[in-house]
Amino acid sequence: MKIICIGRNYVNHAKEMNSEVPKEPMIFIKPETAINNQDTLQYPIFTKSLHYELELVLKISKTGKNISLENASQHYQEIGLGIDFTARDIQYKCKEKGHPWEKAKAFDDSATVGAFVNKEKLNTQNISFELKLNDETKQIGRSKDMIFDFDYLIHYASQFFTLEEGDLIFTGTPEGVGEVKVGDKLVGYLESEILFNVTIN
Repeated sequence: MKIICIGRNYVNHAKEMNSEVPKEPMIFIKPETAINNQDTLQYPIFTKSLHYELELVLKISKTGKNISLENASQHYQEIGLGIDFTARDIQYKCKEKGHPWEKAKAFDDSATVGAFVNKEKLNTQNISFELKLNDETKQIGRSKDMIFDFDYLIHYASQFFTLEEGDLIFTGTPEGVGEVKVGDKLVGYLESEILFNVTIN
């Protein structure tokens, strides 16, 4: 089981990170040990700048390789919410040196994953989602604003990696990413339904 993550899939997020808007999906991978489905997250000892990035998450339901764009929608049935936690200080240091930055993105418990909803209950072209930090809204997103939509991400990723049942695709974060501190509480909403609560310890 693996987590495929998409970077800079919202124009405004790319801009807030002072990065170019990608012409094709940017992919990195988190291992299974990154998954955290608990209601707490231990603040990692190796970073002083832990950031949240709220994302829509697809759960792969059917194994496939080189999946056509036309058949991509057949490979997932559920959509959820997750947080791609990032050790931002470590990421910047790695980028400055031209090094890979997995240790800033793929560390243990770096992928909070909430509940999932059957896609038949949603308008997949215009899903709204929201992150509140200590009851204050920090991120609001809509699937219609993604540069690369769900089907294209599945089609594209499957050219490089066999997508297996149970794999997760984190589809990118909208603008509004920011830092968390010990004691903070994050709540994720999908169409006003709470899908996760996580407190930073």
